[in-house]
Amino acid sequence: MKHEILLSAPPILKDFLTYNETIKGKSSRSVDEYYLDLQTFFRYLLLIRGKVDKHTDFEKISIDCVDAELLSTVTISDLYAFIVFCKDVRNNSAATRARKTSTLRIFFKYLTSQIHLLEVNPAELLDSPKVKQSLPKHLTLEDSLELLNSVEGPYKERDYCILTLFLNCGMRLSELCGLNLSDIHSDGTLRLLGKGNKERIVYLNDACTEAIKAYMAVRPNDDIVFTDRNALFISRNKRRISNKTVQHLVKTYLEKAGLGGQGYSTHKLRHTAATLMYQHGNVDIRVLKDILGHANLGTTQIYTHISNQQIKNAIDSNPLSKTKPK
Repeated sequence: MKHEILLSAPPILKDFLTYNETIKGKSSRSVDEYYLDLQTFFRYLLLIRGKVDKHTDFEKISIDCVDAELLSTVTISDLYAFIVFCKDVRNNSAATRARKTSTLRIFFKYLTSQIHLLEVNPAELLDSPKVKQSLPKHLTLEDSLELLNSVEGPYKERDYCILTLFLNCGMRLSELCGLNLSDIHSDGTLRLLGKGNKERIVYLNDACTEAIKAYMAVRPNDDIVFTDRNALFISRNKRRISNKTVQHLVKTYLEKAGLGGQGYSTHKLRHTAATLMYQHGNVDIRVLKDILGHANLGTTQIYTHISNQQIKNAIDSNPLSKTKPK
């Protein structure tokens, strides 16, 4: 949680954010999003309740005075009106409105069921806006090979290893940058620390094992900052490699491979790993869920999209596909 949030949030919101970060194990990014969503809602609530002048700049409305008494007046009609406000006035997309709806449900459930500050939960029956499901953008198998073949330069062993782990293990950016030497086990497994500090174990295939071996042969061992000596991937400044550095090197190699400007990113490499495993490896969706570290199967099911080639193969496999008229 950012320091400025602790300074600006009213006690009731500060306690909610702290609870989610320390007890529920939510990531700092999730907690920051909770804050921004609820800050917008509180400002809207103060405005419609006449607690601030209607001509006040919305972004400058202070939420310091928000307390249990004010929140006890919230009805489900207020919540739906807020979602409409987000759509019509703030031009929020359906996905953003759905996230705000989820935040409101979590917040009011906390106030009623967790700390019993409110007797009635106005968000209990609050529905989310329908969000159009889009297929995850990913590289093809041929694109992935081009990307790996584009690696060169003084850090080629490190960079090749990074791309290989992304494309084979489907790990998140934060998981890769957080890898330690001690996370690599002699039985061919790798420990990952995912969202909410949840640990999971992934198995390293031959490509990953060989890439790590090649990198370890050239990994710097001297002059590394003391606190980063256990880090697997080391930057040129002899520190643990940063998210920003990895994002930059991925972007650089995508451009070298002729894949620049197409919206690909480190997270799209995670999508690529999942898609390749599902489409080419016939990996069960439940196994894929565990590999990716998803909390529920619904998140993983987006990868069950079918390629055009699979559709063609299915049609061709029909036993009547070769039948010709007499």
